[in-house]
Amino acid sequence: MRDFLSSLLQPAIRMSTNIERVLRPGGSIYIISGYTNLIHILNALSNTSLQEINHIIWKYNFGVYTKNKYISSHYHILYYQKPGGKRTFNQFTRFGMEESDNGRSKNYADREDVWVINKEYKKGQTKNKNQLPSELLQKLILYSSHQGDSVCDFFLGGFGSARTALALGRRAIGFEKSKIAFDHNIAEMENIKFGGQLNTLSEPDNNTPSNSGKRWKDEDIERLLRKYDGLIGKQSSKGEAIQKLSEEFGRGRFGVLNLLKKHGR
Repeated sequence: MRDFLSSLLQPAIRMSTNIERVLRPGGSIYIISGYTNLIHILNALSNTSLQEINHIIWKYNFGVYTKNKYISSHYHILYYQKPGGKRTFNQFTRFGMEESDNGRSKNYADREDVWVINKEYKKGQTKNKNQLPSELLQKLILYSSHQGDSVCDFFLGGFGSARTALALGRRAIGFEKSKIAFDHNIAEMENIKFGGQLNTLSEPDNNTPSNSGKRWKDEDIERLLRKYDGLIGKQSSKGEAIQKLSEEFGRGRFGVLNLLKKHGR
């Protein structure tokens, strides 16, 4: 049994060691795994200097049907960094601070650590069970790199990450042990327009209110609460009142909302 466990652990150790060697100080890595080998990957990572940032759950649209146990329909995404430098994390790359959907911050929701992203199946094309959705790859690359940065995939497979990286104006490098798969996909890379996907992205609203992030003064809190009660007394809706107060006090809508909740409004 010890030899069997060792044979499972060794590839994970080699992978983790090479990741640690290749990453620049401050560089980040996303490792996507099912639960079967997760423990071996985590054990291998614990023997490196790499630091855990997040353990993300990716929930997809359907799993493999089973009769005698729960159906697995998620993967684990381990987000780690190499210490020694500043890590890239573009907080407002997809949604601005004040963008909302039915009163909920889009930025906050997008950065929660449970993601619901469906797998892609294209009719008439060969299915690759390991092919990651372009939406998932785009999200990872946008948050953790800038245009012109290098994106490395240690298991290129169908070159999904490389294609997405080039389309987003990044440089792509990687490894693939299957010569047939490599030769087939590398030839198609010439059809990717460098940066061609950038003009299809929605522009986040990053206009930050003038007083955003500043500490509230007691007199400003009292004045805001009086004005809020007055607006509600005039039969303004809560949303309308918050919008008016946000503009008047130079604060984000969610900052005003949180303050009102704190004071029982």
